[in-house]
Amino acid sequence: MSQSAPQRSLTASDIRARKGADPLVCLTAYTTPVAQLADAECDLVLVGDSVGMVLHGLPSTLDVTMEMMVMHGRAVSRGLHRALMVVDMPFGSYEESPAQAFRNAARLMAETGAGAVKLEGGAHMEDTIRFIVDRGIPVMAHIGLTPQAVNALGGYKVQGRGADAERITQDARAVTRAGAFSVVLEKVPATLADQITADIDIPTVGIGASAGCDGQILVIDDMLGLFDAFKPKFVKRYGDLASDARTAIRTYAEEVRARSFPAPEHVFSQEEPGK
Repeated sequence: MSQSAPQRSLTASDIRARKGADPLVCLTAYTTPVAQLADAECDLVLVGDSVGMVLHGLPSTLDVTMEMMVMHGRAVSRGLHRALMVVDMPFGSYEESPAQAFRNAARLMAETGAGAVKLEGGAHMEDTIRFIVDRGIPVMAHIGLTPQAVNALGGYKVQGRGADAERITQDARAVTRAGAFSVVLEKVPATLADQITADIDIPTVGIGASAGCDGQILVIDDMLGLFDAFKPKFVKRYGDLASDARTAIRTYAEEVRARSFPAPEHVFSQEEPGK
């Protein structure tokens, strides 16, 4: 009996070719077991710097380090077989110069096995994106609300309202010119997201933007209801795992305290089969 060929992982070129086709399904992941679950349904899995908040308890993404991204990238790569793995470049790892950005992007690619990196910023990052892409590293761009610049933006506010729409539009055109294979549109008005999606020839991936984007992405802990320190208004929760976990832990604790914790079915002293 012939064996089927192993499934090929998606590449940045595959994602780029999905422009205007079936919507791209994207989620974040930070661990091997979650990556395995996401791989069954996702086209793209992002090792997001949101890991700092949802797993490490940091107040924002600004304290996330290259070492953290490498560690979680390695874990996620062990759980993926089909989805493209993209790793976020953390704050301070790419803003200084194109050369700095390439050096750190190359490290992320080499040490994690990622298929691409993601960085935040529009027109002011055009030269940097082009520099990285020209040297063989696929780049996913991120415009609109860029969490690493939250202090400069004055908080987690909607971007691109009124006259500011032109700035976001120019950002989208700039990252497209630079060679990004896709762009995340975060927290921009739906009408603007739809206009940008029609205007540029790379896929747009929305988060708090529009269902009309070429794909959607959510932080998986938000989507599952596992991270409940706060809930972004645009997040639909498909589960309530934090509540389920609290209930399970409470039940376990009550059984232990009552000495009603289930005993093992087999007596440990019995000889195991085959021994």
